[in-house]
Amino acid sequence: MFKKEEEMDNIETVIGPSVQVEGNFVADGDIIIEGVVSGSIKTEKNLHVGQNAKIYADIWAANAVIAGEVQGNLKIKESLELTGTSKIFGDVKTKSITITSGACLHGKCNAGDDKKTKFEKIDDLKKIDRKKSKVLENSGQENHNLPEKIK
Repeated sequence: MFKKEEEMDNIETVIGPSVQVEGNFVADGDIIIEGVVSGSIKTEKNLHVGQNAKIYADIWAANAVIAGEVQGNLKIKESLELTGTSKIFGDVKTKSITITSGACLHGKCNAGDDKKTKFEKIDDLKKIDRKKSKVLENSGQENHNLPEKIK
């Protein structure tokens, strides 16, 4: 992201180091933030937060590279990179995350696919079987079809 010169042509918005933006910021293209943003930030593309930037907002983006400070929750559809100078104060949800040594993350991190793990599936099955068991007990029937471990 933002590595090749031709990719720089896709940048839609640059918030410079002396700029302060307040409110709900919505864009369809790539965004570079070097200044201060308060409110919310949404883009369908890539977000780059510079080392001296300060963000007081919830963020939604396809991909993001954070080098500055963010106070708010991040929901990144694909890839999130936290550089060694980044400071995140909020929860993170993304498919893939890279955290460089020196980065600070104060909040919950949920990375990976939204698919349930094997353990979650087993727990869900046990809950369903317990509900069936309770229904059968209330109806006066026995629960012969349930495995021994669940009874």
